[in-house]
Amino acid sequence: MQLYNSMSAQKEEFAPPADRPVTLYVCGVTPYDTTHIGHARTFLIFDVLTRVLRAHGSAVLYCQNVTDVDDPLFERAARDRVPWQDLAEAQVAQFQADCAGLNIAPPTFFPRASDEIATMLPIIQRLIDLGHAYERAGNVYFSVQSDPSFGLMARMGYDEMLQIANKRGNRPDDMRKLDPLDFVLWQTGAPGDPTWESPWGPGRPGWHIECSAMSTRYLGDQIDIHGGGRDLLFPHHPCEIAQTENATGKRPFVRVWMHAGMVYLDGEKMSKSLGNMIFARDACVSIALIPSAGICSASIIATIFTTSAPLCPLSPRCSRASRRR
Repeated sequence: MQLYNSMSAQKEEFAPPADRPVTLYVCGVTPYDTTHIGHARTFLIFDVLTRVLRAHGSAVLYCQNVTDVDDPLFERAARDRVPWQDLAEAQVAQFQADCAGLNIAPPTFFPRASDEIATMLPIIQRLIDLGHAYERAGNVYFSVQSDPSFGLMARMGYDEMLQIANKRGNRPDDMRKLDPLDFVLWQTGAPGDPTWESPWGPGRPGWHIECSAMSTRYLGDQIDIHGGGRDLLFPHHPCEIAQTENATGKRPFVRVWMHAGMVYLDGEKMSKSLGNMIFARDACVSIALIPSAGICSASIIATIFTTSAPLCPLSPRCSRASRRR
C-alpha cells in the first residue's frame, strides 16, 4: 500500500506493523452545524482506509476526537441561549446518525475533549518544566522558538505561518506572548466560558493540546497514521507535533500524515464559518430522489467523495463541470 505523506510531500510505501494493530488518529468535529459534506468526505476517506487495512488482515485502532471545548461551540451556544453541553450533545448525536447513514464504521475510540482535561494538564506542565512553555497571568503558551523544527510540515516562512495562524484563531497582539506565533496551551477564557481547575488557575485548554492528549492516551506516544482535513496542515497539526514530540521526547510522533482535500461549493471552501454548507443528510435525500440512482444514496455519496475531485456534486458549478466532461 502506498500513502501520500504530507510530511515528506510524496507517496510512501506503508507497511502495517506485524506485531500490533495499526494506530490511526483523525481530528474530528467541533459539534455545531454538523454534518456538512466536507466533514463527510474526510471521514469517508479514512473509513475506506480503515476497511482496506482490515480487509488485508491488519487490526486497526482508530481514534477520532470530538472538540467540544472550543470558541465556536461556546459562541454558538451563547447566541442560541442554550447550555453548551446540550448543544454539543445534540450535534454529536446528529453527527453519529449522519455517519451511520453514510455507512461509516464507528471509530474504536471516540473521546470528547471535555472528558480529557485531566490528561492534558500533565503534558502542559511537562512542557513548562522542559522550557518549551511558559505561564503568564493564568495563561500558558508554547514557545515556538524553543523548537527549531516548528512548522516543518507546512513548508512556510515565519510571516506566512503567522498570517494563516491569525486567520485561524491566533491572537498576535496578546502582549503576554514572547512571540506573536506562540500558541495557547491553557487559557483563562472569556467571561461566561466554562472553566476547569488547573495549577495555573481556572481556565480551559487550547485547541491543539486536546489532540495531543487524546492521541497519546488512546494510541500511544507514537502513531502510524494521523489524518484530518487539509485545512489542518497549519497551524493545528504542526502545533500537535511540537507539543507531543517535545513532551514525550519521541520522534517522529506520526509515521504518515494524511490530509483530505476540501469540498468546494461555487468556488468557496465549504465551511461552517462561511455558512456555505450542504448537510450530508440533505445530500443523501437529494440523491435518493434521482430516479436513475438505482442504489442507496449513501453508496453514491461515498463513491463521489472518495474517487472524484473535491467539488460539491449538488452545486451548479459542479453540475456544469460534469456536463463539460
